[in-house]
Amino acid sequence: MTARIAIVGRPNVGKSTLFNRLAGRKLAIVDDLPGVTRDRREAEGRLGPLHFTVVDTAGLEDIRDESLEARMRAQTEQAVGDADAVLMVIDGRVGVTPMDRHFAAWLRRETRPVILVVNKCEGRAGASATGEAYALGLGEPVAVSAEHGEGMAELYDRLAPALAPILAAEPEAEDAEDAEPGVAPLPVESEDRPDLPISIAFIGRPNVGKSTLANRLIGEDRMLTGPEAGITRDAISVDWEYRGRRLKLVDTAGLRRRANIVERLEKLATEDTDRAMRFAQVVVLVLDATQLMEKQDLTIARRVTEEGRALVIAISKWDLIEDRQAVLQGFRDRLETSLQQVKGVELVPLSGETGHGIPRLMDAIFRTFEAWNRKVPTHALNRWLKAMSERHPPPMVQGRRLRLRYLTQTKIRPPTFQLFLSRPDALPDDYGRYIVNGLREDFKIPSVPIRLVLRKSDNPFADKGKNED
Repeated sequence: MTARIAIVGRPNVGKSTLFNRLAGRKLAIVDDLPGVTRDRREAEGRLGPLHFTVVDTAGLEDIRDESLEARMRAQTEQAVGDADAVLMVIDGRVGVTPMDRHFAAWLRRETRPVILVVNKCEGRAGASATGEAYALGLGEPVAVSAEHGEGMAELYDRLAPALAPILAAEPEAEDAEDAEPGVAPLPVESEDRPDLPISIAFIGRPNVGKSTLANRLIGEDRMLTGPEAGITRDAISVDWEYRGRRLKLVDTAGLRRRANIVERLEKLATEDTDRAMRFAQVVVLVLDATQLMEKQDLTIARRVTEEGRALVIAISKWDLIEDRQAVLQGFRDRLETSLQQVKGVELVPLSGETGHGIPRLMDAIFRTFEAWNRKVPTHALNRWLKAMSERHPPPMVQGRRLRLRYLTQTKIRPPTFQLFLSRPDALPDDYGRYIVNGLREDFKIPSVPIRLVLRKSDNPFADKGKNED
């Protein structure tokens, strides 16, 4: 069992900055605007020899209605309930506020250890606030500057005794490999590693149902949901298991057209989503069944294929559709004409609200992941290449027919093939597509990007005549 530390406090006191400091890298979005963090975000944290799971939470506000802020507070309360220790953060430049006193009174009733952290205490700043913080009744405060890394030794001295009972029962932790935020390192290129989790990113336009679908999959209200568009800002990663296979699900912020993104905070959220997409293994593009497939949806799909990720398309809110056959055919026609890069992409109608289609989605994810990892033997490829070129010979160039000499697969994830031929620069694009489409159909590699790299084959007789002269 790993020790869990929840970071709480009112908005804009530096919780996410402290989270990033303990995680050792910039995972959470940080901005001067209050209320940036909404969902709770987890990461493996470290402070000296201490290893733990650190949880960033939304800013605490004294609201208990049906609003977004009230739902954010419920998420924070859940994080505190699951934690082994709590860091309550206040702003050393502002001092103790009535809201700090209100939430300190709530935390004093908790049975788990609570450590009071006075943040933004660079140099001598915050000295008066640190003295004032004793009145909160949470024991001796720890003055830190999360942004500059000051006070971390003092924070360790307070955390170590609080976590000692939990850490004593753990096996010694190994240093984790450096990885991209929120996403597991990719396995080796040569083969699938069942011992490593499959990283699955949910992406799409705002308010298409990504977070609702994610909650349905993991079986709990882990992500904030609601009618408001753009609730999710950070890319939130959750570890779970399905049919005995470890998975890492990453819920992301909605992607709008780049021309419409003007606010700095939305730009940061978009960058976080892009990063999650690049380091995912399977990307589930979530579409809204009640809306026509827009140009932005196709733009996102193309970006996924350009990155070489395995793509599955989920049509969400299927429970709201009456003429399902017509709507599904409309999506298929649009994809057939506008997304020819990935023929045969899995298209799964579902509902995050009711759970309809969830098993089909997981089957599609596993099938697509297997195709993304597929390796075709070289001898089979070259028998196939000979048959393909006889069935449809390559074109003539300057009176001589192009010669396709050799085909081999050099990589997986995505499947990448090298074709050696006499004139790579002269091979028409449509013949290259003929080869790629044949690979998809004959070797059962649907729905994932296939890369074809053209190489000039050496003439084995080129040097022979020179040696005989």
